[in-house]
Amino acid sequence: MTTPALLPLSGRRIPPLNLGPPSFPHHRATLRLSEKFILLLILSAFITLCFGAFFFLPDSSKHKRFDLGLEDVLIPHVDASKGAKNPGVFLIHGPDEHRHREEEERLRNKIRADHEKALEEAKEKLKKSREEIRAEIQTEKNKVVQEMKTKEKKPLPPVPIPNLIGINGGDPEDNDIRKKREKIKEMMKHAWDNYRIYGWGHNELRPIARKGHSTNIFGSSQMGATIVDALDTLYIMGLHDEFRDGQKWIEDNLDFSVNSEVSVFEVNIRFIGGLLAAYYLSGEEIFKVKAVQLAEKLLPAFNTPTGIPWAMVNLKSGVGRNWGWASAGSSILAEFGTLHMEFVHLSYLTGDPVYYKKVMHIRKLLQKMDRPNGLYPNYLNPRTGRWGQYHTSVGGLGDSFYEYLLKAWLMSDKTDHEARKMYDDAIEAIEKHLIKKSRGGLTFIGEWKNGHLEKKMGHLACFAGGMFALGADGSRMDKAGHYLELGAEIARTCHESYDRTALKLGPESFKFDGAVEAVAVRQAEKYYILRPEVIETYWYLWRFTHDPRYRQWGWEAALAIEKSCRVSGGFSGVKDVYSSTPTHDDVQQSFFLAETLKYLYLLFSSDDLLPLDHWVFNTEAHPLPVLHLANTTLSGNPAVR
Repeated sequence: MTTPALLPLSGRRIPPLNLGPPSFPHHRATLRLSEKFILLLILSAFITLCFGAFFFLPDSSKHKRFDLGLEDVLIPHVDASKGAKNPGVFLIHGPDEHRHREEEERLRNKIRADHEKALEEAKEKLKKSREEIRAEIQTEKNKVVQEMKTKEKKPLPPVPIPNLIGINGGDPEDNDIRKKREKIKEMMKHAWDNYRIYGWGHNELRPIARKGHSTNIFGSSQMGATIVDALDTLYIMGLHDEFRDGQKWIEDNLDFSVNSEVSVFEVNIRFIGGLLAAYYLSGEEIFKVKAVQLAEKLLPAFNTPTGIPWAMVNLKSGVGRNWGWASAGSSILAEFGTLHMEFVHLSYLTGDPVYYKKVMHIRKLLQKMDRPNGLYPNYLNPRTGRWGQYHTSVGGLGDSFYEYLLKAWLMSDKTDHEARKMYDDAIEAIEKHLIKKSRGGLTFIGEWKNGHLEKKMGHLACFAGGMFALGADGSRMDKAGHYLELGAEIARTCHESYDRTALKLGPESFKFDGAVEAVAVRQAEKYYILRPEVIETYWYLWRFTHDPRYRQWGWEAALAIEKSCRVSGGFSGVKDVYSSTPTHDDVQQSFFLAETLKYLYLLFSSDDLLPLDHWVFNTEAHPLPVLHLANTTLSGNPAVR
């Protein structure tokens, strides 16, 4: 089989097969003392140059990158003592030109003072002995370390916690369904126990080689991605001993001050999403603290000319960049568009609006841009603010952007009408230009490339069946029935992509050309890497219709995974779903525990486990509570748990 290229396979998921991260040597230069003196002189000259340039360059206020005109935007909170107009909210105001000019003048004065101070300090340094300089350097180092420790230990403010409903239970009445649910739980135990034995602390597991595994999306460090991703699944399944093992590892070992370049998108949905869900479910403060620490490490990724974040960021240096293959240095729609849920909850829990401002800035920018045929292209250049290649997809590169527009509305207790309007507009354009019927009567979602519809649908796009069903209630012109039916048609198409293979597992993508329908053509598209999207759609359709076919289809998928993907050391993806003898890729993806097994477990649970009017699932299946502002209690109140 041709090995897939080392690039993100999707907006929702970026797992290259069997490829570990590149390793780079880290060198530490040691300066002699005389070199330090030279360095001080160079620094002084550099400060002088920057100071002069500040005054002689054109006034930057005349060349603003963007004026988004942020009106007063509300985010949920309870601290009304900080100047909010209404209790329960705090406000973010738009730019004020006069205030900007005053701020610039203050900045000039500060730079002048800092410049003079730096010159004086440089002169003083030159008068001191080597021993004195070394002692001062060590003192400063100790001071910085102490400040960092103090900051990490600083408790977060108490904030209202939504009244949490349905965090355990869900026992089905039917004995056959109960047995199926127990089987899914046993599969979770098998996946977790083998990771615990052979890959503990590593990001993922090679279940055949029985050793740790990682991809470039996690950087070069061991961040325990599987542990963080699996926590909430363990909790809702009642596997509390395993949950506590994961919690202890996080308390003792999860460190974000590593020199490692990670995917902003993947770390957000897997780590921040996983930690927040574990916090809400268990009430353990450590998860909230770790989520906030990590979020601070991601913020430098937004330091671009437009505020559209880089795809990758170094957790230690804060330096960001984009994927080299992404349309002339563009950021990807599904990556920068899949931050809203987690970032709103971060602002909610910390009282700090910075996270909310970042994602609202992205939204306001997108609203001001022209969209060809009403469609959002997958690429946007973070330097210029212009679209890249005109490629639109509801599968890889685009998918979860649309999902998060809908879920922003749901998570706000259906008060974020701006997000709902953007979702409705986008879905209408998608239905008009991308959704077609095959000759055999299968509804599919194609991809728009430079004015041409490619009749190909990815496994990742199969999540859209569940999205259409989830968004049916509240749709325009009383089209709830239409969108529920559209979701059901997508579910049937994706089931066919499974049913038409030898292993009864769906390929990575499948075509609708002539007589070929719902079948992969290229060898590089015939693999299955334990993906959850089809089962995710089955679960949503089950919740909204209770049609038994969705449980039947889900059980077929579970049996196929058990038969073809289970190995003695865990679960592995397969390279060709059309071959009756499976060849394994030897990777147990973290999302298999976070999503695939969780959705199967929920499919065979009663509806009172994580009910959808109280919980919204992020794109990694981590449940976050709907923010009902009128129904909250202060954290720490035993009644909450």
